[in-house]
Amino acid sequence: MSIGVPVSTILLITGFCLALIGLWGMLTHRNILRIIIGFAVIDTGLHIVMVATGYITGGTAPIIDAALSKTSAAQHAIDPVPSALVVTAIVIGLSVTAIMLAFAIRLYAARKTLSIDAFTESKW
Repeated sequence: MSIGVPVSTILLITGFCLALIGLWGMLTHRNILRIIIGFAVIDTGLHIVMVATGYITGGTAPIIDAALSKTSAAQHAIDPVPSALVVTAIVIGLSVTAIMLAFAIRLYAARKTLSIDAFTESKW
């Protein structure tokens, strides 16, 4: 058995770094498409973090059989719930991104620009 950084720690660090990069991209850019890309990067980072929470180093699939007894299942089985939630979150994130891109297309058709500065006036 090698001694090093656990995979779950690497995944957590990577996921949080992606979320921070996406947040930085959303807050520093004035182009709507770049903001949408930043949102998608945050979404991906949070998916990685969610998967990392259910991972156990040296764990196995949560299938109770000869390889995994009922008594050792709690310590050696990987939690499938975060992975199932991430699959649902990916579908929802894809739908939200598609809606944001549709709004960006409509905004571009209205103003011929994707800069936020062109959309600052209030309607009320």
